[in-house]
Amino acid sequence: MAFPLEAVPNFSEGSDQAVVQALGEVLEERAALLDIHADADHNRSVFTLAGGERELIEALVAGVRKARELIDLRRHEGVHPCVGVADVLPIVAVRPEDMERARACALELARQIGVDLGLPAFLYGELAWGRRLPELRRGGPAELAGRIASGELVPDYGPETVDLRTGVVLVGARSPLIAFNVNLRGSLEAAREIAGLVREDGAAGFAGVRALGLELSGAGAVQVSMNIEDWEKSGLAEIVTRIGREAARRGVEVAGSELVGLIPLGAAAEAERAGLSFAPAQILELRLGSELGEDLENTLG
Repeated sequence: MAFPLEAVPNFSEGSDQAVVQALGEVLEERAALLDIHADADHNRSVFTLAGGERELIEALVAGVRKARELIDLRRHEGVHPCVGVADVLPIVAVRPEDMERARACALELARQIGVDLGLPAFLYGELAWGRRLPELRRGGPAELAGRIASGELVPDYGPETVDLRTGVVLVGARSPLIAFNVNLRGSLEAAREIAGLVREDGAAGFAGVRALGLELSGAGAVQVSMNIEDWEKSGLAEIVTRIGREAARRGVEVAGSELVGLIPLGAAAEAERAGLSFAPAQILELRLGSELGEDLENTLG
């Protein structure tokens, strides 16, 4: 069997469990569903899927269709930036040698979303000469619609007008990353300061780290929300240690942390240096092996 690709679709609903469940059911009918992470404050659900190119494309197209049916972006309230009901759909090459497969899969996915579903689809990352998600999400759906209407931006696939009920879809291909949040008891200003320090463009930032300071009103906390795009360059242990040190300097208490989705085995081993531990069900390679059978055993090691 061909080694599976991973997909990590993010949908703009995390508080209505009936919607999250319906999305999960549609996805699971067509690909292996490894994980679901839903967050009410972010108002976002992150699914982790695995399968071949055909299975992932069919699952994601069906998921976008269901999200368009069930979610109205005009009513969306959440702290995480978004520009679509199916906000971002990355195809992930678990192994470096599968990156070309991931790119080809993502391009076909974007084409089907744009042409078959009639939604504006933008490519990002390596598929779009380095175009980044913050560039597209800046100002939210209404500002993005205006930038498209003015001709500043043109979708890579699909119509050149935006329905503000559904928004656009952002499609990319990438290597595995770590989505990790650290919760703090303190001010939003402190969380934003710490996020600004650890992200790549910060004064003492970490390569490949994207970070935001967010307020979690439901949890009564603030958060440093991160994507660590290359854990071999920027280890989770060092990043979490830095956040703890910066929090202490500001008189802020670290209230906990959470992994969003799955973590590569090597990254989990490195994170143990900061006292972080992850269950087998949270480790990408182990979940792939358990869900997709013994045929992967030799490849996964």
